[in-house]
Amino acid sequence: MTETAAYALDGKRVYVAGHRGMVGSAILRRLERESCEVLVASRAQVDLRRQADVEAWMAAHRPQAVFVPAATVGGILANDQRPAEFLYDNLMIEANLIHAAWRAGVEKLLFLGSSCIYPKLAPQPMSEEALLTGPLEPTNQWYAVAKIAGIKLCQAYRRQYGCDFISAMPTNLYGPGDNFDLQSSHVLPALIAKMHAAREAGAASVTLWGTGTPKREFLHVDDCADALVHLMKTYSEEDHINVGSGSDLSIRALAELVRDVVGYRGEIVTDPSKPDGAPRKLMDVSRLTARGWKARIPLDEGVREVYRWYCDHLPAAAGR
Repeated sequence: MTETAAYALDGKRVYVAGHRGMVGSAILRRLERESCEVLVASRAQVDLRRQADVEAWMAAHRPQAVFVPAATVGGILANDQRPAEFLYDNLMIEANLIHAAWRAGVEKLLFLGSSCIYPKLAPQPMSEEALLTGPLEPTNQWYAVAKIAGIKLCQAYRRQYGCDFISAMPTNLYGPGDNFDLQSSHVLPALIAKMHAAREAGAASVTLWGTGTPKREFLHVDDCADALVHLMKTYSEEDHINVGSGSDLSIRALAELVRDVVGYRGEIVTDPSKPDGAPRKLMDVSRLTARGWKARIPLDEGVREVYRWYCDHLPAAAGR
């Protein structure tokens, strides 16, 4: 589908679904620089898994633009232990929001996916064309299937109803407000929590899941929010578009970076009996770069900022 004219947020009612999450709150911060009216709804007001609730709220508030970062998320352990929850919740959330947006006449919607939509052994860096070209990583296939369905929903509503619904696929995100609970967190916040606890306890070592050799890409959530607003304004195509930093590093190197930031002096050991996940996940961000956007927050600077946030919010952060 050909690209349409730029979409202006000035004067618009903009709904951020999942505004209390890490990505949603970052979008709120970014929208403070726009001349728009931001709409939010708490879980007590709207259960996004309930179609009637979502349609009633949309009909009452009539947003003109919608961001959909709302999701049930977690790391390898959480995905493995709660597959039904990850599949059901995310299917319901995205289906209800996209369908209700169409019924309410929303002008533009941006659905947020995840890099886990790509095959486990996708060619690196992963281009948008890699979608559905091979088997998914088994440890997070439930979440991935739901996110793929969200992309296809946006495409279907574009084709059948002419809706200006687009999808963006971010890489691994981190930032203030992240989940630091070791039972459900992703690797970067988990490493921050582990290294901090080990330093405080004077522990001799910290153990990494897996071999430490898989490579991952990381993007600060404020960079991601800026990219999403940029895409909301300038992108209008059926194909999803990758959002990332364009560089990666091994989990071992990430652990060493976090160790240095935290000031932990112990040893880093690996546990090869635990799953590694995909061997590498680097996004091809050439399409996004060609549209005039690049990440600006270096990883070391971003990790230092997040560690300061973590320390400032203890003990509450440890339970997130």
